[in-house]
Amino acid sequence: MMHIPRFRNLPMAELSLIGVTILWGGTFLVVHIAVEMTGALFLVGLRFLIAGLLALLFCWGNLRQLTRTELFAGTAIGCSIFTGYGLQTYGLQTTESSTSAFLTALYVPLVPLLQWIVFRKPPALFSWLGIALAFVGLLLVSGGGAGALTLSEGEIATLIGTLGIAVEIMLIGYFAPFVDSRRVTVIQLLAVAAFAFACMPLAGAGLPSFSWVWIAAIGGLGAASAIIQLAMNWAQKTVSPTRATVIYAGEPVWAGILGRIAGERLGPLALVGGALIVVGVLVSELRPARPVVRSDASENRA
Repeated sequence: MMHIPRFRNLPMAELSLIGVTILWGGTFLVVHIAVEMTGALFLVGLRFLIAGLLALLFCWGNLRQLTRTELFAGTAIGCSIFTGYGLQTYGLQTTESSTSAFLTALYVPLVPLLQWIVFRKPPALFSWLGIALAFVGLLLVSGGGAGALTLSEGEIATLIGTLGIAVEIMLIGYFAPFVDSRRVTVIQLLAVAAFAFACMPLAGAGLPSFSWVWIAAIGGLGAASAIIQLAMNWAQKTVSPTRATVIYAGEPVWAGILGRIAGERLGPLALVGGALIVVGVLVSELRPARPVVRSDASENRA
């Protein structure tokens, strides 16, 4: 028998993560529209600066107890977020939001592979099955069918960015028991903004022409990012990284629904590939049920 995650009578922490997936899924379409006017680095920098300032207002009185561990944790998580979101945003300049969301979901089967590399903990059987399903799904989403991958530059950037998101999930899960989630959230959001703005002159990126469209879009994205990161850091104090990644598997589904409403049309093979990626994500988190060991006392009472 297998242990399949139940979603009945979910506690508030898990319900908040479900809300995160819905909000997260909606940001793909907004970024896809806004990045054409602003450029990737400026959008990421301003988005997370707004998010960091909003979180700072919320947590101002709590920052006086900031520790070195929390400063390090926030900076490390911020670096991984910048890598993931920066490459994802760059990819969304040429990749449809639905496709980007399905590709981004590949960070889930990447987590056990990274744990194998970092912690020498080999993936379980279901993790390997999930990775295989997700890879077949990737072939279909990319248009490669049963042959070689045919990824565009934007899709390649998105795939590389999934490594950053996978590391983010691992770092949040690792540091959550030892730090204050509010203080770490402020540091990580502001760190992302600092990394993005610092990279702009290195990449030769300039400031965009003023437009109320991208102002409104980035303002909304900033508020969404603040809510998402606060909820993730708070919820993962009690929700394991494994359980959290199962919940996050719903994110590309919401992104696909919103993308279709906005007029995006993925081909039949791409839709099948997206479904396989989601299934691979869920399968990778299945675990064999542990046998129940009955004590002698309980056997005597039976």
